[in-house]
Amino acid sequence: MTTITVNGKAVTVTATPDTPVLWVLRDELGMTGTKFGCGMALCGACTVHLNGEPVRSCSLPVSAAAGHKITTIEAMSVTPVGSAVQASWLALDVPQCGYCQSGQIMSASALLAKNRTPSDGDIDQAMAGNICRCGTYNQIRAAIKDAAASMSGRG
Repeated sequence: MTTITVNGKAVTVTATPDTPVLWVLRDELGMTGTKFGCGMALCGACTVHLNGEPVRSCSLPVSAAAGHKITTIEAMSVTPVGSAVQASWLALDVPQCGYCQSGQIMSASALLAKNRTPSDGDIDQAMAGNICRCGTYNQIRAAIKDAAASMSGRG
């Protein structure tokens, strides 16, 4: 048994220590907002925050998450940054199929939590590795800039 902190709540899980956090979230805790994409930490669909940093939950063993704070897409709307990002995503109609969007939002929120005025290069770097098969990259960039503007009062 391992105790982890997910969205501010300590939970004890029965998964083996090498079980990826993705499967603990989805199968044991019923939190299906975090998606399985490739299983090799290449696509970003499974992105969550570990102590505020975006990580790929498909390759993070639950034993490595013990003692750290995990934040999932389910908790993003209650944070000022996450709320702004989600509002911009909706306002600019970013999602097409929507499958990758929770990972995209998690990466974008981590960026804006540290950098409220990101350049195109900053956005490219933060979003590298988050793949969107629908190709909504231009909308994603616009939504990140829109969220940054709304948080600074320029939006």
